[in-house]
Amino acid sequence: MEFAVILVVIAVLIASRGIKVVPQQHAWVVERLGKYDRTLAPGLSLIVPFIDRVAYRHMLKEVPMDIASQVCITRDNTQLTVDGILYFQVTDPMRASYGSSNYVVAISQLAQTTLRSVIGRLELDKTFEERDFINHSVVSSLDEAAANWGVKVLRYEIKDLTPPAEILHAMQRQITAEREKRAVIATSEGARQQQINQAEGERQAAIERSEGERQAAINRAQGEASAIEAVAAATAHAIELVAEAIGKPGGSDAVQLKVAQQALEAYARLAKTSTTLVVPGDMSQAAGLIASAMAVWKGGSAGGLGALGTAGSAPR
Repeated sequence: MEFAVILVVIAVLIASRGIKVVPQQHAWVVERLGKYDRTLAPGLSLIVPFIDRVAYRHMLKEVPMDIASQVCITRDNTQLTVDGILYFQVTDPMRASYGSSNYVVAISQLAQTTLRSVIGRLELDKTFEERDFINHSVVSSLDEAAANWGVKVLRYEIKDLTPPAEILHAMQRQITAEREKRAVIATSEGARQQQINQAEGERQAAIERSEGERQAAINRAQGEASAIEAVAAATAHAIELVAEAIGKPGGSDAVQLKVAQQALEAYARLAKTSTTLVVPGDMSQAAGLIASAMAVWKGGSAGGLGALGTAGSAPR
C-alpha cells in the first residue's frame, strides 16, 4: 500500500514537471542538461523531467517602456530635458535569452545614449521641428544593435522637450515679436490693398462718368438735330401752305392785309417797350412797303419769300 502511494506521488511529480502548457503570445526556452535544446510554442508540450527545464519565459507582445528623462546638450550648447517612450517586441526567444544578460536594461541605456548623440547634432530650434528625425534616428540605431538580442525596436516617441526657464522666456518673446511683425505686415498689406481698390474704383467710376457724359452729349446732339429737322420741315410745310393760299382768289389781298397788320403790331410793341418812338415822316411809306412785298411775291422766287419776311421787319 505504501509502495503504491509512493508510485502515485512520483507519477504526479513527473507529470507536473514533464507537462507544460505555454500561453498564447509566449515562448519558453528549454535547456537540456544546461544547454539550449528548443523553444516551446503556445499550447501543450512535453519535456523530460529532471533532464529538461524551462530556463526562460518570454512574452511576444509589443511592450512599451518609459525612457527616463535626461539632460541633453544641443549643438548650440543649450540644455534640454528629454524623456520618451520606446516600443519593442521579442522576435527571437533564443537570442533574447542568451544574447544579453538583460536586454531591457540594454535597450533603455542605448536609447538614452543614442538620444543624446542625435540631439547633440541639432540646434535648439531644430530639435522642436525635427522630432520625426530624432525618433527615426533613435529607432534605426537601436534596431541595429537589438537584432543581436532577439528584439525588434518598433518605434520611439519623444514625450517632452523642456528647455531651461530663461530659454523659454526668450522663445516666448521671440514668438511675440514675430507675431507682432506679422500683424504689422498684414495691416500694411490691408491698407495697400484698400488704396489699390479705392484707386481702381475711382478710375472705373471716372470711366463710367465720361462714358455717360459722352452718351448724354450724343443724345442731346441727336435730339437738337432732330428738333432742327422737325422745325425746318414744319417751316417748309408752312411756307408751302402760305404759297398755296396766296395763289387762291383773294390771297393777294390777304397778304397785303397781313403785312400791314404786322407792321402796325410792330409799331405798337415798340411803343410799349421804349420811351422813344421813331416813326416815318410820311405814313405813305407803309403802303410802299406793302407794295414792295407784293412785287417780290409776284416774282415767284424762294428768295422773294425770304425778302418778304425781311421787308416786314424793316419798319421795326
